[in-house]
Amino acid sequence: MTGFHKDPELANRAELSAFLQGVEKRAFKQAAYALRNDDAALDAVQDAMLKLSVSYGERPASEFPMLFQRILQNVIYDALRRQKVRNTWTTLLSSFIGDDEQDNDNDPLDTLAGEPDEARADTPHAQYERTRTLAAIEREIERLPPRQREAFLMRYWEEMDIAETAAAMGCSEGSVKTHCSRATQTLAAALKAKGIEL
Repeated sequence: MTGFHKDPELANRAELSAFLQGVEKRAFKQAAYALRNDDAALDAVQDAMLKLSVSYGERPASEFPMLFQRILQNVIYDALRRQKVRNTWTTLLSSFIGDDEQDNDNDPLDTLAGEPDEARADTPHAQYERTRTLAAIEREIERLPPRQREAFLMRYWEEMDIAETAAAMGCSEGSVKTHCSRATQTLAAALKAKGIEL
Protein backbone atom coordinates (compact mmCIF):
# COMPACT_ATOMS: atom_id res chain seq x y z
CA MET A 1 0.00 0.00 0.00
CA THR A 2 1.48 3.27 -1.04
CA GLY A 3 0.52 6.63 0.23
CA PHE A 4 1.59 9.70 2.13
CA HIS A 5 2.97 8.88 5.58
CA LYS A 6 2.42 11.70 8.05
CA ASP A 7 4.93 12.17 10.90
CA PRO A 8 2.78 12.31 14.07
CA GLU A 9 5.20 14.67 15.81
CA LEU A 10 5.22 17.12 12.90
CA ALA A 11 1.45 16.91 12.64
CA ASN A 12 1.12 17.67 16.35
CA ARG A 13 3.43 20.66 16.08
CA ALA A 14 1.43 21.97 13.14
CA GLU A 15 -1.81 21.59 15.11
CA LEU A 16 -0.29 23.35 18.12
CA SER A 17 0.97 26.19 15.94
CA ALA A 18 -2.40 26.56 14.25
CA PHE A 19 -4.16 26.56 17.61
CA LEU A 20 -1.88 29.25 19.05
CA GLN A 21 -2.30 31.46 15.98
CA GLY A 22 -6.04 31.10 16.18
CA VAL A 23 -6.33 31.85 19.90
CA GLU A 24 -3.76 34.65 20.19
CA LYS A 25 -6.04 37.66 19.58
CA ARG A 26 -8.83 36.42 21.84
CA ALA A 27 -6.33 35.56 24.58
CA PHE A 28 -4.74 39.01 24.33
CA LYS A 29 -8.13 40.72 24.68
CA GLN A 30 -8.96 38.55 27.67
CA ALA A 31 -5.62 39.30 29.37
CA ALA A 32 -5.77 43.03 28.53
CA TYR A 33 -9.26 43.26 30.01
CA ALA A 34 -8.13 41.59 33.23
CA LEU A 35 -4.75 43.30 33.60
CA ARG A 36 -5.62 46.70 32.07
CA ASN A 37 -2.14 46.95 30.61
CA ASP A 38 -1.24 45.93 27.05
CA ASP A 39 2.40 45.08 27.83
CA ALA A 40 1.43 42.92 30.80
CA ALA A 41 -1.29 41.26 28.71
CA LEU A 42 1.16 40.44 25.92
CA ASP A 43 3.61 38.99 28.45
CA ALA A 44 0.82 36.88 29.97
CA VAL A 45 -0.28 35.48 26.61
CA GLN A 46 3.27 34.67 25.55
CA ASP A 47 3.96 33.03 28.90
CA ALA A 48 0.78 30.93 28.63
CA MET A 49 1.63 29.89 25.05
CA LEU A 50 5.13 28.87 26.06
CA LYS A 51 3.85 26.84 29.00
CA LEU A 52 1.32 25.07 26.80
CA SER A 53 3.98 24.29 24.19
CA VAL A 54 6.58 23.06 26.66
CA SER A 55 4.36 21.13 29.07
CA TYR A 56 1.46 19.97 26.91
CA GLY A 57 2.64 20.21 23.32
CA GLU A 58 2.37 16.43 22.84
CA ARG A 59 -1.26 16.26 23.97
CA PRO A 60 -4.06 15.75 21.42
CA ALA A 61 -5.15 18.99 19.74
CA SER A 62 -8.63 18.56 21.17
CA GLU A 63 -7.23 19.21 24.65
CA PHE A 64 -5.45 22.46 23.73
CA PRO A 65 -8.39 24.86 24.32
CA MET A 66 -9.12 23.67 27.86
CA LEU A 67 -5.44 23.42 28.81
CA PHE A 68 -4.59 26.82 27.37
CA GLN A 69 -7.52 28.52 29.09
CA ARG A 70 -6.51 27.05 32.45
CA ILE A 71 -2.86 28.08 31.96
CA LEU A 72 -3.82 31.59 30.83
CA GLN A 73 -6.12 32.07 33.83
CA ASN A 74 -3.32 30.99 36.18
CA VAL A 75 -0.83 33.35 34.51
CA ILE A 76 -3.31 36.26 34.71
CA TYR A 77 -4.06 35.44 38.35
CA ASP A 78 -0.35 35.43 39.18
CA ALA A 79 0.15 38.76 37.39
CA LEU A 80 -2.80 40.32 39.24
CA ARG A 81 -1.45 39.02 42.53
CA ARG A 82 1.95 40.57 41.84
CA GLN A 83 0.29 43.86 40.87
CA LYS A 84 -1.78 43.82 44.06
CA VAL A 85 1.23 43.13 46.26
CA ARG A 86 3.34 45.79 44.55
CA ASN A 87 0.52 48.34 44.74
CA THR A 88 0.17 47.47 48.43
CA TRP A 89 3.88 48.16 48.91
CA THR A 90 3.67 51.59 47.28
CA THR A 91 0.45 52.49 49.11
CA LEU A 92 1.84 51.15 52.36
CA LEU A 93 5.06 53.12 52.09
CA SER A 94 3.28 56.30 50.98
CA SER A 95 1.26 56.23 54.20
CA PHE A 96 4.50 56.51 56.17
CA ILE A 97 6.24 59.23 54.17
CA GLY A 98 6.46 62.33 56.29
CA ASP A 99 5.40 60.42 59.41
CA ASP A 100 8.21 60.61 61.95
CA GLU A 101 6.28 58.63 64.54
CA GLN A 102 7.72 55.18 65.28
CA ASP A 103 4.91 52.94 66.48
CA ASN A 104 6.32 49.45 66.63
CA ASP A 105 3.12 47.90 68.00
CA ASN A 106 1.13 48.61 64.87
CA ASP A 107 1.20 46.35 61.86
CA PRO A 108 1.42 48.56 58.75
CA LEU A 109 -1.08 46.40 56.86
CA ASP A 110 -3.74 47.29 59.45
CA THR A 111 -3.49 50.86 58.17
CA LEU A 112 -4.69 49.70 54.78
CA ALA A 113 -7.36 47.26 55.91
CA GLY A 114 -10.23 49.71 55.61
CA GLU A 115 -9.02 51.59 52.57
CA PRO A 116 -10.86 50.92 49.31
CA ASP A 117 -8.92 50.04 46.18
CA GLU A 118 -8.91 53.10 43.96
CA ALA A 119 -8.47 52.89 40.22
CA ARG A 120 -4.96 53.97 39.35
CA ALA A 121 -4.26 56.14 36.35
CA ASP A 122 -2.78 53.94 33.66
CA THR A 123 -1.05 56.62 31.62
CA PRO A 124 2.46 56.00 30.25
CA HIS A 125 3.82 58.48 32.81
CA ALA A 126 2.05 56.70 35.68
CA GLN A 127 3.42 53.34 34.47
CA TYR A 128 6.93 54.82 34.26
CA GLU A 129 6.71 56.28 37.76
CA ARG A 130 5.39 53.00 39.16
CA THR A 131 8.23 51.06 37.51
CA ARG A 132 10.79 53.54 38.83
CA THR A 133 9.34 53.38 42.34
CA LEU A 134 9.26 49.59 42.39
CA ALA A 135 12.87 49.38 41.23
CA ALA A 136 13.87 51.75 44.03
CA ILE A 137 11.86 49.77 46.59
CA GLU A 138 13.52 46.52 45.51
CA ARG A 139 17.00 48.07 45.83
CA GLU A 140 16.22 49.41 49.29
CA ILE A 141 14.74 46.07 50.44
CA GLU A 142 18.11 44.45 49.69
CA ARG A 143 19.74 46.92 52.11
CA LEU A 144 17.44 46.16 55.03
CA PRO A 145 18.80 44.18 58.02
CA PRO A 146 18.17 40.46 57.38
CA ARG A 147 15.37 39.99 59.94
CA GLN A 148 13.51 43.11 58.80
CA ARG A 149 13.85 42.06 55.15
CA GLU A 150 12.66 38.54 55.97
CA ALA A 151 9.58 39.77 57.85
CA PHE A 152 8.75 42.40 55.23
CA LEU A 153 8.94 39.96 52.30
CA MET A 154 6.93 37.27 54.06
CA ARG A 155 4.17 39.72 54.98
CA TYR A 156 3.93 41.79 51.82
CA TRP A 157 5.26 39.57 49.04
CA GLU A 158 4.26 36.11 50.22
CA GLU A 159 1.09 37.58 51.84
CA MET A 160 1.59 35.50 54.99
CA ASP A 161 -0.32 36.67 58.04
CA ILE A 162 1.40 37.73 61.26
CA ALA A 163 1.04 34.34 62.95
CA GLU A 164 2.42 32.47 59.92
CA THR A 165 5.33 34.89 59.64
CA ALA A 166 6.13 34.58 63.34
CA ALA A 167 6.09 30.77 63.11
CA ALA A 168 8.33 30.78 60.02
CA MET A 169 10.80 33.21 61.61
CA GLY A 170 10.73 31.54 65.04
CA CYS A 171 9.83 34.74 66.86
CA SER A 172 6.81 36.39 68.50
CA GLU A 173 4.04 38.15 66.62
CA GLY A 174 5.09 41.38 68.32
CA SER A 175 8.59 40.97 66.86
CA VAL A 176 7.12 40.51 63.38
CA LYS A 177 5.16 43.76 63.77
CA THR A 178 8.28 45.54 65.00
CA HIS A 179 10.42 44.25 62.12
CA CYS A 180 7.76 45.21 59.56
CA SER A 181 7.20 48.64 61.05
CA ARG A 182 10.92 49.42 61.12
CA ALA A 183 11.40 48.08 57.59
CA THR A 184 8.53 50.19 56.30
CA GLN A 185 9.80 53.34 58.04
CA THR A 186 13.30 52.74 56.66
CA LEU A 187 12.04 52.15 53.12
CA ALA A 188 9.78 55.20 53.22
CA ALA A 189 12.59 57.43 54.48
CA ALA A 190 14.99 56.08 51.84
CA LEU A 191 12.50 56.74 49.04
CA LYS A 192 11.74 60.22 50.33
CA ALA A 193 15.47 60.95 50.40
CA LYS A 194 15.63 59.95 46.73
CA GLY A 195 12.82 62.38 45.95
CA ILE A 196 10.31 59.65 45.16
CA GLU A 197 6.81 60.69 46.09
CA LEU A 198 4.34 57.79 46.27
